[in-house]
Amino acid sequence: MRVLIVGSGAREHALADAVSRGGASVVVAPGNAGIATRFEVSADEARAIEADLVVIGPEAPLVAGLADDLRAAGRLVVGPGAAGAALEGSKIAMKRLCDAAGVPTARWGVATTIEEAAALFDRFGPPYVIKTDGLAAGKGVLVTRDRLAAEADVRAKLSGEAFGDAGRRLVIEEGLGGRELSMIWLVNERDARLLPVAQDHKRLLDGDLGPNTGGMGAYAPAPWANDSLIEEATDRVLEPLLAELRRVGIVYRGFLYAGLMATEDGLSLLEINVRLGDPEAQAIAPLLGEGFVDALVAAARGGTIGDLDVQAGAALGIVMAARGYPEASIGGDRIEGIAEAERLGARVYTAGVRAEADGALATTGGRILTVVGRGDDLATAREVAYRARQAIRIEGATWRSDLGLGAE
Repeated sequence: MRVLIVGSGAREHALADAVSRGGASVVVAPGNAGIATRFEVSADEARAIEADLVVIGPEAPLVAGLADDLRAAGRLVVGPGAAGAALEGSKIAMKRLCDAAGVPTARWGVATTIEEAAALFDRFGPPYVIKTDGLAAGKGVLVTRDRLAAEADVRAKLSGEAFGDAGRRLVIEEGLGGRELSMIWLVNERDARLLPVAQDHKRLLDGDLGPNTGGMGAYAPAPWANDSLIEEATDRVLEPLLAELRRVGIVYRGFLYAGLMATEDGLSLLEINVRLGDPEAQAIAPLLGEGFVDALVAAARGGTIGDLDVQAGAALGIVMAARGYPEASIGGDRIEGIAEAERLGARVYTAGVRAEADGALATTGGRILTVVGRGDDLATAREVAYRARQAIRIEGATWRSDLGLGAE
């Protein structure tokens, strides 16, 4: 079987790794220079690449309708069409669907002016939660108790200065307290299977300080996500969402990501992504066995998905980001030590990299790579990951040193 993975980041690198474990040949389009050291990459459009199965990694092509186009051409695809992808493409659409389905979420409102935002701040009080309606690469959310900072963020977003058209409509939410977790299901109209529950770390700095980012690391499975919590998420979030999608006539085949907050009053849905999370995918992929590719095929065909072939143990991934990330990251720094890190037992999934003339890798900015350790338990996985990370040398890179601590 030949599998096409669409995308260019560490998530797609991790997906290629997991799919190849089942014996499939893999091509990644467009991929990156780090992916090309192990897998075939192609600059061709997905429509022009022959493959038995297409897995679409990032959100932007899903929202743009790539899955619809490929299915219309008779291709087998993992990824929702544009109608389903609107759950991530518009936070307003997501909130309205959740309201219709009875899925618990924070109280919310829409703001298209500073005055509307201020009224919602008065209504909900601090902490103030401001989200772009459209796609913002995981960086369109501000949570702050500082009213002046919240108002400045609203002005920057509504003006288009911060996120262009994606921020000209805002969702203002009530702030929730609790513990966040990421649950991702592989779903179609017939079946749904839960991947290992992951814990993401969105803040740039240790102790969950600093600005929100696309994600600075993750681990899976989250040891505190017990059977009772999973059952609650299934009953209160997944099943009502799938039922509402069926009711409105949306056939959804792909990954359904629920960012959840475990509050004193139970689970509340923070966000929906219509693909594997990044960096969650990098922590989940090493736990998937040879049968994962068969589950993908079944999901794409609309049949019973069956066993995801999840292996025992845990994995933890450390994201290394370029200097200046997330505000204005700088590329051009050489990357050394990847081979040494892999000899120490880690997997290294690349993202913001390019090839130099001498064959070495250099940074292009943003999140550069994820160093992933695996072990029989989270403590062992953490030890492997951080030992391997020390082998990688990138001038000015940023990473967190506290991932996985206090995860009991």
